[in-house]
Amino acid sequence: MATARPRPQVMRLTDAAAARIKDVMARATEPVEGVRVGVKNGGCAGMEYTMEYATAVNPTDEVVEDKGVKILVDPKAILFLLGTEMDYKVDKLSAQFVFNNPNQTSACGCGESVQLTPAKPEAMASS
Repeated sequence: MATARPRPQVMRLTDAAAARIKDVMARATEPVEGVRVGVKNGGCAGMEYTMEYATAVNPTDEVVEDKGVKILVDPKAILFLLGTEMDYKVDKLSAQFVFNNPNQTSACGCGESVQLTPAKPEAMASS
Protein backbone atom coordinates (compact mmCIF):
# COMPACT_ATOMS: atom_id res chain seq x y z
CA MET A 1 0.00 0.00 0.00
CA ALA A 2 1.42 3.38 -0.99
CA THR A 3 1.89 6.03 1.65
CA ALA A 4 1.02 9.63 1.00
CA ARG A 5 4.06 11.84 0.81
CA PRO A 6 3.96 15.12 2.70
CA ARG A 7 2.84 18.16 0.77
CA PRO A 8 5.53 20.77 0.13
CA GLN A 9 5.18 24.10 1.92
CA VAL A 10 4.15 26.62 -0.74
CA MET A 11 5.94 29.61 0.82
CA ARG A 12 8.29 30.43 3.64
CA LEU A 13 9.00 33.70 5.44
CA THR A 14 12.18 35.40 6.51
CA ASP A 15 12.39 36.63 10.10
CA ALA A 16 11.95 40.22 8.83
CA ALA A 17 8.76 39.37 6.90
CA ALA A 18 7.27 37.48 9.85
CA ALA A 19 8.02 40.35 12.23
CA ARG A 20 6.47 42.91 9.86
CA ILE A 21 3.33 40.81 9.31
CA LYS A 22 2.92 40.39 13.09
CA ASP A 23 3.25 44.15 13.50
CA VAL A 24 0.75 44.91 10.71
CA MET A 25 -1.76 42.37 12.03
CA ALA A 26 -1.50 43.82 15.54
CA ARG A 27 -2.52 47.22 14.13
CA ALA A 28 -5.52 45.92 12.16
CA THR A 29 -8.78 47.69 12.97
CA GLU A 30 -10.76 44.42 13.01
CA PRO A 31 -9.82 40.85 13.97
CA VAL A 32 -7.86 39.09 11.23
CA GLU A 33 -7.09 35.42 10.74
CA GLY A 34 -3.94 36.01 8.69
CA VAL A 35 -2.65 37.56 5.50
CA ARG A 36 -3.92 36.32 2.12
CA VAL A 37 -1.28 36.24 -0.62
CA GLY A 38 -1.95 35.71 -4.31
CA VAL A 39 -1.20 36.90 -7.81
CA LYS A 40 -3.34 38.73 -10.34
CA ASN A 41 -3.00 39.77 -13.95
CA GLY A 42 -1.71 43.31 -14.28
CA GLY A 43 1.23 45.61 -14.71
CA CYS A 44 3.56 45.90 -17.65
CA ALA A 45 5.20 42.47 -17.03
CA GLY A 46 1.88 40.63 -16.77
CA MET A 47 1.32 39.70 -13.10
CA GLU A 48 1.33 41.38 -9.71
CA TYR A 49 1.58 39.95 -6.21
CA THR A 50 -1.39 40.67 -3.94
CA MET A 51 -1.62 40.87 -0.16
CA GLU A 52 -4.63 41.62 2.02
CA TYR A 53 -5.98 40.97 5.47
CA ALA A 54 -7.95 37.74 5.74
CA THR A 55 -10.78 37.81 8.25
CA ALA A 56 -11.53 34.11 7.68
CA VAL A 57 -9.91 31.04 6.16
CA ASN A 58 -11.63 30.00 2.93
CA PRO A 59 -12.08 26.24 2.45
CA THR A 60 -9.84 26.33 -0.64
CA ASP A 61 -7.02 28.41 0.89
CA GLU A 62 -3.61 26.80 1.29
CA VAL A 63 -2.69 27.58 4.90
CA VAL A 64 1.01 28.20 5.55
CA GLU A 65 2.12 28.74 9.14
CA ASP A 66 5.70 29.92 9.46
CA LYS A 67 7.47 31.70 12.31
CA GLY A 68 4.19 32.32 14.17
CA VAL A 69 2.44 33.88 11.16
CA LYS A 70 -0.48 32.48 9.18
CA ILE A 71 -0.36 33.05 5.42
CA LEU A 72 -3.37 32.05 3.34
CA VAL A 73 -2.45 31.35 -0.27
CA ASP A 74 -5.11 31.82 -2.93
CA PRO A 75 -5.55 28.41 -4.59
CA LYS A 76 -5.15 29.95 -8.07
CA ALA A 77 -1.70 31.22 -7.05
CA ILE A 78 -0.19 28.04 -5.58
CA LEU A 79 1.68 26.90 -8.71
CA PHE A 80 3.00 30.44 -9.25
CA LEU A 81 4.21 30.80 -5.64
CA LEU A 82 5.59 27.32 -4.95
CA GLY A 83 9.06 27.66 -3.45
CA THR A 84 8.75 31.41 -2.81
CA GLU A 85 10.48 33.12 0.10
CA MET A 86 8.73 36.26 1.32
CA ASP A 87 11.04 38.91 2.78
CA TYR A 88 10.68 42.47 4.07
CA LYS A 89 13.33 44.98 3.01
CA VAL A 90 13.94 48.46 4.34
CA ASP A 91 16.27 50.95 2.67
CA LYS A 92 16.72 54.73 2.75
CA LEU A 93 13.73 55.54 0.54
CA SER A 94 11.36 52.59 0.83
CA ALA A 95 10.16 49.62 2.82
CA GLN A 96 8.37 46.73 1.12
CA PHE A 97 7.64 43.04 1.01
CA VAL A 98 9.81 41.23 -1.52
CA PHE A 99 8.98 37.88 -3.09
CA ASN A 100 12.05 35.77 -3.93
CA ASN A 101 10.26 33.48 -6.36
CA PRO A 102 11.98 30.72 -8.38
CA ASN A 103 9.03 30.83 -10.82
CA GLN A 104 9.69 34.46 -11.77
CA THR A 105 11.13 34.76 -15.26
CA SER A 106 11.35 38.57 -15.48
CA ALA A 107 10.18 41.82 -13.90
CA CYS A 108 9.27 45.23 -15.22
CA GLY A 109 11.63 48.16 -14.82
CA CYS A 110 9.51 49.89 -12.17
CA GLY A 111 9.39 46.77 -10.00
CA GLU A 112 5.60 46.69 -9.71
CA SER A 113 4.93 43.58 -11.79
CA VAL A 114 6.55 40.29 -12.75
CA GLN A 115 6.33 37.52 -15.28
CA LEU A 116 5.69 34.12 -13.69
CA THR A 117 5.50 30.57 -14.99
CA PRO A 118 3.75 27.80 -13.04
CA ALA A 119 5.98 25.43 -11.08
CA LYS A 120 6.68 22.15 -12.84
CA PRO A 121 5.40 18.92 -11.23
CA GLU A 122 8.94 17.80 -10.41
CA ALA A 123 9.42 20.99 -8.35
CA MET A 124 6.48 19.94 -6.19
CA ALA A 125 7.98 16.49 -5.66
CA SER A 126 11.40 17.77 -4.61
CA SER A 127 10.26 20.46 -2.16
